[in-house]
Amino acid sequence: MTREFYVVIERDEDGMFVGEVPQLRACYTQGRTLDELLQNIHEVIKLCLEEYNISDFFPEFVGVQKVVV
Repeated sequence: MTREFYVVIERDEDGMFVGEVPQLRACYTQGRTLDELLQNIHEVIKLCLEEYNISDFFPEFVGVQKVVV
């Protein structure tokens, strides 16, 4: 069974790409390049899924909205 997850990607103050999967608790990693980040996040998602039961509910990712204050 395959599942789709969204990754929120930011660049930190050191220029590293940081990715987080909002649907999975504590599922995040980093990489020097986008390719490295995506490889790393793929592995981290697999590890995170090992902690869940197949019947666990994953929240639906709705989107990202920019708010100007």
